[in-house]
Amino acid sequence: MKFKKPYFIAEISANHNGSIYKAKKLIMLAKKNGADAVKLQTYTPDTMTPKSKKNYFKIKQGLWKGYNLWDLYNKAHTPYSWHKVLFKYAKKINIEIFSSPFDETAVDLLESLNCPFYKLASFEITDYPLIKRISKTKKPIIISTGLANLREIEFAYNYAKKNGAKDIILLYCVSKYPSVEGDFNLNNIKILKQKFNCTIGFSDHSNNNQIAFAAIAAGAEVIEKHIALYGEKKGLDYEFSLRGKEIKKFKEMLVKSYNLLGKKYFYRNKDENKNKFYRRSIFAVKDILPGDKLTKKNIKVLRPNIGISSIYYEKILGKKSPLKIKCFEPLKLNIIKKLKKSLR
Repeated sequence: MKFKKPYFIAEISANHNGSIYKAKKLIMLAKKNGADAVKLQTYTPDTMTPKSKKNYFKIKQGLWKGYNLWDLYNKAHTPYSWHKVLFKYAKKINIEIFSSPFDETAVDLLESLNCPFYKLASFEITDYPLIKRISKTKKPIIISTGLANLREIEFAYNYAKKNGAKDIILLYCVSKYPSVEGDFNLNNIKILKQKFNCTIGFSDHSNNNQIAFAAIAAGAEVIEKHIALYGEKKGLDYEFSLRGKEIKKFKEMLVKSYNLLGKKYFYRNKDENKNKFYRRSIFAVKDILPGDKLTKKNIKVLRPNIGISSIYYEKILGKKSPLKIKCFEPLKLNIIKKLKKSLR
């Protein structure tokens, strides 16, 4: 999967609030504000959970406390009937669109729409039939790693490879909604990059944009963030989403953070090199006649850098000056040439 870096994915999720009109507005919002791709979630409530009122299907804590699982997914889902319309609309305005399928029927639908690549959601990292189905498409797969330990990530990664996935991107993620600063360990990005030697990204569910910018510094090249329309007063994911023009500012800061990393080799720019003038060199601090010994009383290492380097200071101490040098004049290279034999 070739992409410009940093690659910013705008996640719509449930922020369409049941309106295809708002879903289109979110796609346009992503496009206008610099997102590189927009992502949907493809499922129905029935492919996620039974329609049951039993107590263990009820969410007991967190942002969605009190919801029955089926009711939550029914409210949040993007209907299958919208997908063709939204894919066509995204193509029309020239923004990449893809999705997270949550079961094999969702992959079938997305394949019929020529979905260019896939995202495996964090909670599905142990859904091996789904991983197998996505991998069989041989398209790039982005795997979100929230909740998973390294062993689970490694198994999912290798299982995807075994079943045909050639291009895998791993996203470090904290699956807590919203997540807070203390939940993160951005060194996980470095650990994942070192262990799997693949592109690593970051899926952010926090309200602190600085975390994503720090993730770039840690090595993330793909950033995923939920987006929402400005002024919405409701939304299942609204609390941890970028809103309206915040998206543009977020993308700009991602680019700045990435550009600050610079080149992959040690580098100094030419403007900085001009300031080498303010390094030190060796100066006479008294008038020195030919034959006078060079001592700490008559030569010093001072600014600016217009004489010989201070690396020669210890070497020439105690040597007899072959030249006349006036007070506050720099010692030039010719003194080293004349002292060459005695410096060996």
